[in-house]
Amino acid sequence: MKIIKNYLYNVGYQVLVMILPLITVPYIARVIGAQGVGINAYTNSIIQYFILFGSIGVNLYGNRSIAYVRDNKKEMSKVFWEITILKLITVTIAYLAFLIFLFFSHEYQQYFLYQSVLILAAGLDISWLFMGIEDFQKPVIRNMLVKIASVILIFSLVKTENDLGLYILITAGSIFIGNLTLWPYLRKTVRPIRLRKLQIWKHLRPSISLFIPQIAIQIYLVLNKTMLGALVSVTAAGYFDNADKLVKVILAVVTATGTVMLPRVAHTFAKGNNEKVNEYLYTSFDMVSLIATPMMFGLMAIAPRFAPWFFGNNFIGIEQLVMVLSPVILFIGWSNVTGQQYLMPTHKMKYFTYSVTVGAVVNLALNIIMIPLWGAVGACVATVVSEGLVCLVQFYAVKKFIPIQKMLVNVWKYLLSGSLMFCVVYYLNVTWEFSMATLFAEVMIGIILYLGLIFFLRPTCLNVLRKLIKR
Repeated sequence: MKIIKNYLYNVGYQVLVMILPLITVPYIARVIGAQGVGINAYTNSIIQYFILFGSIGVNLYGNRSIAYVRDNKKEMSKVFWEITILKLITVTIAYLAFLIFLFFSHEYQQYFLYQSVLILAAGLDISWLFMGIEDFQKPVIRNMLVKIASVILIFSLVKTENDLGLYILITAGSIFIGNLTLWPYLRKTVRPIRLRKLQIWKHLRPSISLFIPQIAIQIYLVLNKTMLGALVSVTAAGYFDNADKLVKVILAVVTATGTVMLPRVAHTFAKGNNEKVNEYLYTSFDMVSLIATPMMFGLMAIAPRFAPWFFGNNFIGIEQLVMVLSPVILFIGWSNVTGQQYLMPTHKMKYFTYSVTVGAVVNLALNIIMIPLWGAVGACVATVVSEGLVCLVQFYAVKKFIPIQKMLVNVWKYLLSGSLMFCVVYYLNVTWEFSMATLFAEVMIGIILYLGLIFFLRPTCLNVLRKLIKR
């Protein structure tokens, strides 16, 4: 039951983190316009590189490391302070590098400076500690309150296109304050350790081993916006960024299992219970497929009428980007299970690294070809293809250790149910006159149709759900 409780906490938080910005997106899109949204997306994409190099894979490494030793509070405290000090050092170096970049940058300097609050926020992020001990309640509740406060500030203070800088400060500041609010909990969670007993640098090499795949992942998460801003326009980057935000709201529900399951699998693996690790993999993959498939097809089906209405007249045509980008919901959901929930916690990092590196290289190559030809649509195609390749490579790697057929046995049932649902909902979306009532009807018809087909085809996940309900 603890896994379910943590999953619900994490789903709630991840959905809130993504939905709250989406509540503000229609407002911001109309107030600061496509160019303002694009400037925010472009400058933020540059800042993410400094955050990446400052964090050097510490969040994933710290989560896993804490999970290994959480039964020994003294050792856990020692590991926490070692990793925290290491991260503070690397983030400080990253911020100094940013200041050098700012000195030589002649465009959007003011906005870059506001975005740099995110680098400082990364240095204070200790959420990985609470995730490692599977205590999701503290970071979730505190951050929820901060996020809600940021939305109130946006609607209260951001009134014109000249308030772009204020909007950036509010969004970045909310993350900074949210990370800061976790520190008071340390008194009850870890013990103070004498500095001379700490072995800070022993964590550098294993952190870097996780940092390398993080670089690759960041390439196809952020590089699209950077290249669109540089090769096409910041407006194109804004279109892509808004489509990406809409897809990421759905994705937050799907990938929440990864954050919850990584420490659980790592702890189980450390105890040598490989059979239980495999059981977790099969169950997670089945549940993610069950959830991600209808979300992917559902978003594609309602996008033609919903996306232009949601983002406003400044973003006519964005529905094409949403439809093209939607398959990443399923691909990232699958790779989240095989990569973050299996390969990473079971010390099979070389396969994980290889998979995301292949994805990054393909994404970069396709961006170079497709962005000049098709603009934001080309960036969406490049993202989908690269995420699909990451899945294929990870499936091949997992096949070396477990029978992958057992993992994939129900996939055709989910895809068949989802594709039939898509045909019906898409037809209704393009033929009915759009309103909130018709949108609600389309969503409900899609849910009923998908669940009806699932109960008819009877995938094995239904047995798992029955067991969970009986508990």
